Amino acid sequence: MKLTLGFSSCPNDTFIFDALVNNKIKHGFSFDIMIADVEELNRLALDGKPDITKMSYHAYARAASKYLVCESGSALGRGNGPLFVSKMKIYPDEVPFLKIAVPGEYTTAAFLLKYAFPTIKKPDVYLFSDIEDVVLSNETDAGVLIHEGRFTYRNKGLRLIRDLGEHWELFTKQAIPLGCIAVNRDLPEDIRRSFAAALKESILFAMANPESSHDYVKKHAQEQSEEITGKHIELFVNDYTVALGEDGRKAVNFFLNETKRLKVVESLPEKIFSD
Repeated sequence: MKLTLGFSSCPNDTFIFDALVNNKIKHGFSFDIMIADVEELNRLALDGKPDITKMSYHAYARAASKYLVCESGSALGRGNGPLFVSKMKIYPDEVPFLKIAVPGEYTTAAFLLKYAFPTIKKPDVYLFSDIEDVVLSNETDAGVLIHEGRFTYRNKGLRLIRDLGEHWELFTKQAIPLGCIAVNRDLPEDIRRSFAAALKESILFAMANPESSHDYVKKHAQEQSEEITGKHIELFVNDYTVALGEDGRKAVNFFLNETKRLKVVESLPEKIFSD
């Protein structure tokens, strides 16, 4: 069966999908693959277009009526949240007056920024890979970094205002649900289950054979340093990626309920997870 599949170019995504899309494991699917920025994937998911896609958990809250969260594939953990940075020393009472760049309106990064600083002005949306540069050039006063930017910002002359993931963990005591792999609710249950099994096998293959995905990861990575891509994969691919489990599902449910409490969404479906 042929399915439309979207995921980002970031090393954690290409790492976990390599074995699946490059047929290093056996499965019964073929794919129309779209590799895109996560915010582009978020917007496509809001329209219910892909059969299966990576999306931010913030976007998932808005698209939950169309998709179910896969047990495997999530970027979820501790100590790996987005970073709020600037060239200048910024005091908390100055933040509401800043011009801030975020990597997408529907990213979890944008949600966590608002969670930490509820009185900020509406931020400006930029491609995630441009945010360091727009802050350095003074086009914006500050920016929220995701993906490889967390490993490079200090060397580029930026300083941390707030670790937004750390803020979330401190106040909620929960792991940080960044992004998920979601399957369209219109897909038959047997297809959803078969895909879930293949995705988990692909992740386990990648973890057992880390060199196998090297070329595929490098081909698509924003930052070509092998040290940085290695750190990226190590930080974002973890036990929760293999399977959310009870703790991971608890963190996801807490996050989604917070989006409802804060009126990001009016309601959520009763069934969230694919299996």
